[in-house]
Amino acid sequence: MIDFKKELNSEQLEVVANGDGYCLVLAGAGSGKTRVITYRVACLLEKGVKPENILLLTFTNKAAKEMLSRVEKIIGKKPDGLWGGTFHAIANRILRATAPLLGYQSNFSVLDQDDSETLLKSCVKELHFFDSKRFPSAGLIHSLYSFSRNAQITLTEAVDWKNSSFSRVAGDIEEATNLYQKKKKSSNVMDFDDLLVNWHEVLQKPAVLKKLADQFQYILIDEYQDTNRLQAAIVKLLASVHKNLLVVGDDAQSIYSFRAADINNILEFPKEFPKAKIFRLETNYRSTPNILNLANDVISQNKKQFKKKLKSHLAELAHPQVAVFDSPFAEANFIRQRVRELQEAGHALRDLAVLFRAAFHAQILEIELAKAGIPYEMRGGMRFFERAHIKDTISILRVVNNLKDEIAWFRVLEIFQGIGHETARMIITKARQSKDLPELFISGIRDGLNKNAQKGWDDFVSIAKILNEKKDQSAGDAVEGILKSVYADYLEDKYENAKDRLDDIKQLGWYAKGQKSLNHFLSDIALDESFGKKNARENQDRLVLSTIHQAKGLEWEAVFLINLASGCFPNERALGEPGGEEEERRLFYVGITRAKRHLYLTYPTTGQRMNYNRPSPFLEDIKDGLIDRKVSDGLGGFTDELPTIQIEEMTTPAPKKKKIDWRVKSFLKDIEDL
Repeated sequence: MIDFKKELNSEQLEVVANGDGYCLVLAGAGSGKTRVITYRVACLLEKGVKPENILLLTFTNKAAKEMLSRVEKIIGKKPDGLWGGTFHAIANRILRATAPLLGYQSNFSVLDQDDSETLLKSCVKELHFFDSKRFPSAGLIHSLYSFSRNAQITLTEAVDWKNSSFSRVAGDIEEATNLYQKKKKSSNVMDFDDLLVNWHEVLQKPAVLKKLADQFQYILIDEYQDTNRLQAAIVKLLASVHKNLLVVGDDAQSIYSFRAADINNILEFPKEFPKAKIFRLETNYRSTPNILNLANDVISQNKKQFKKKLKSHLAELAHPQVAVFDSPFAEANFIRQRVRELQEAGHALRDLAVLFRAAFHAQILEIELAKAGIPYEMRGGMRFFERAHIKDTISILRVVNNLKDEIAWFRVLEIFQGIGHETARMIITKARQSKDLPELFISGIRDGLNKNAQKGWDDFVSIAKILNEKKDQSAGDAVEGILKSVYADYLEDKYENAKDRLDDIKQLGWYAKGQKSLNHFLSDIALDESFGKKNARENQDRLVLSTIHQAKGLEWEAVFLINLASGCFPNERALGEPGGEEEERRLFYVGITRAKRHLYLTYPTTGQRMNYNRPSPFLEDIKDGLIDRKVSDGLGGFTDELPTIQIEEMTTPAPKKKKIDWRVKSFLKDIEDL
């Protein structure tokens, strides 16, 4: 027998003991939601419910394995027969028995992302859409099509919403995806989205629905705020007989709308199921009261939410600190110094994290850490100088700087339409014989190319001419030239996140502004092992650098939230979307609640092009007394020095400090410097 009263707090016990019927469990950050789900399953098994009558759904294989492992540990044996896994894994299992009802054979194959994009690309080529006009890449088409299916909207609506620049070819995109669907079915294959779409479709068959809805007496779902409309529709059908559906989630951590997750699934659960019970888990076992007070204040600004207030199980420590710097370099230098101090205070690097809204926000910090010899790992994106578009940009610069650079030539020419390996080799031979770019332009290369390759060559020449004019000005000007070239169009056509990639290149250009020349800039990157190369073994202790999206569900002793400037966080593009501001605030909340003991919020007062940065409106909205605000004095210190790292927990609240009008001081200092 399990002693549930001993193992669970009162909030958790209430859910485990009374989780019959439709139940919504609002589980705040660090409140033990996985514990609740696994003990609820153990409780059902102890009551005599057969494992095969329980369905446990989650979003990652890792989470599914962890939950099943915990259940086994609690009950003391493996729960053979229990249905547990991701939505896609369970769909695959069910469709193996029911696919013939939809015209598939049971031995259907499942396409991964690369396979899906390869098939889509062949469909677009078969329809000759690549030949006649600017057309999105197969990867971008797949992303738009996937979003439309999971959000249960039309493909045209998805194109208008996600990438309106391709609305002009929405009909052609739809024709390509229709052919893609036909080819999949004739080949007896499904992609990941088909697994969910076909699961939902087969549930429309009365006999299938009756069998499955009868079988699953209890359905439990983790991270319900991350479900999309299609998943919610499937779950509703499965629970239609026994009406035992327990969903666990936190609307305050719904941050994946770009993947078609729909926050309304959790917000409207009581409306969808009027007799639903609502439970709240508000006791946090992760963060200090000082951090939670800030988190509660931040999320209280959202209108569309279930009101809840996290309370800490820990003693108080120092307030979270906002630190303002005159440049991203000063911000990066502060973080480097603070990381060293935390190390000296006994923290491992792996227990520290720097979080950001977008990966390019960390570029200056990456350089600072690498030069200081602090090992780090990048999550939610590749290290800056390893990213494809950064490598492309540097290769283009290398070609302009040195016509004989064969390795760079091959990478550059791969970008352009119609230029294959043999054509590239011919061009490189001509380049090595030319004394400069103007001579190469008139060397007659174009005359020897077919029509398709001529278009690719013309695109390269258009970039090279821009850079040839700028290469003697500065490396930064040369990078800006690439941003104004057809390479920007190439990124727009190929990638869904093209704007983020262009922002990366802008950041590279800003860094390059400080270099003496293009040649010096390229040499600096090549000679310094820090750039683009992993400086840590896999098992080495490393500082974590991560996007906030990638950090969800994780925790660290100390967290730095950086570049909290207006226009950067919240993201300007996200603000233009319905519900965008509230999702950005939820993202800020998620970042804050990753910290256990120490939290630093930072931003530079100057950004790219030396423009003046205002603080994020999220910072301006914070109530007095919840944070300590500090302004850099420009000399490596602060107008009110940051306190040293506290190793022992405080038994009394940190004393309130006199408020510093930090924005005014920072602004006056800028004027004084001018």
